[in-house]
Amino acid sequence: MWGSRISQGNTFVDLVDTDWKKIAMATPEDLQFQEFEEAAQLLSANPEAVTRSARDLSSAKRERERESVRVNVNLSEEEGEEEEAELLSGQKKQPNFWSFDYYQSFFNIDTLQVLDRIKGSLLPLPGKNFVKHHLRNNPDLYGPFWICATLVFTVAISGNLSTFLLKMGDPQYHYRPQFHKVSVAGVSVFCYAWLVPLALWGFLQWRSSSNPSVTSYSFLETVCVYGYSLFIYIPTSILWIIPFDWLRWLLILLAMALSGSVLVLTFWPVIRDDTKPASIATVTAILLLHALLAIGCKMYFFQTATQTMMPVPSLAPPTGNPNITLNQS
Repeated sequence: MWGSRISQGNTFVDLVDTDWKKIAMATPEDLQFQEFEEAAQLLSANPEAVTRSARDLSSAKRERERESVRVNVNLSEEEGEEEEAELLSGQKKQPNFWSFDYYQSFFNIDTLQVLDRIKGSLLPLPGKNFVKHHLRNNPDLYGPFWICATLVFTVAISGNLSTFLLKMGDPQYHYRPQFHKVSVAGVSVFCYAWLVPLALWGFLQWRSSSNPSVTSYSFLETVCVYGYSLFIYIPTSILWIIPFDWLRWLLILLAMALSGSVLVLTFWPVIRDDTKPASIATVTAILLLHALLAIGCKMYFFQTATQTMMPVPSLAPPTGNPNITLNQS
């Protein structure tokens, strides 16, 4: 075994030596690079072509990717500049009325803005216009819609509970859910929140056309002001469950004072330059319609506890034969 290994090792050494001898005896012509046939054909077709290594190809690929990124960035910057120029010039294309994008702009608001507008409707301050200080050219329908929807359910449910608590001790009373009150509340609240602002906006547009000193808000701003002014009635309607009529009227007066102040402080600056009779009539109509909604909800949904007189029992007729008559002597 050992001798064969030595012989194999010697053979291996001999083969290695033989290869090195062949390399050493090779002529310079044998050591030249050989060209493949396809490469030779390509070079003959295009003598100016050069070969590129894998490193050069990878660097070129990275360079092309950088160029594409630069182009995309430049295109996005140009598009942003074009949109900004359209917004500044007021020539930005408006979306279609039947498209979702048209209505999406009306709900483009966050929670902090809604809370700030609700706070402004609860704490009206003299000299602070609700449109200028809270809407800031960004009116929304998100807050007014949910305020009106919440008010509908709070008025209907609170009125139902108030009736139940009022007649709970009556043995002849059988409780039945009054679902029709939800429909009545919905029609009343949403008609007020949409039709009254529409009428006011149309009136201000008419007055501004005849009198240049009278200005007007947009229809969306008018609806937004009316919608947020109704928020005070949500906690008020819940407190109306308390079966004390004097407390209910006190809450009505407080709610009308706060919400009415929001409306007067907002619309007075745009109508005060009109004629004095027209200005006073407009403010009076705003306050009367606002009071009509509050008083109407209280009178319809919340019954007043009335004192009923107990029936006086009638005397029983005398017993005996009714045909018997007494002879007078």
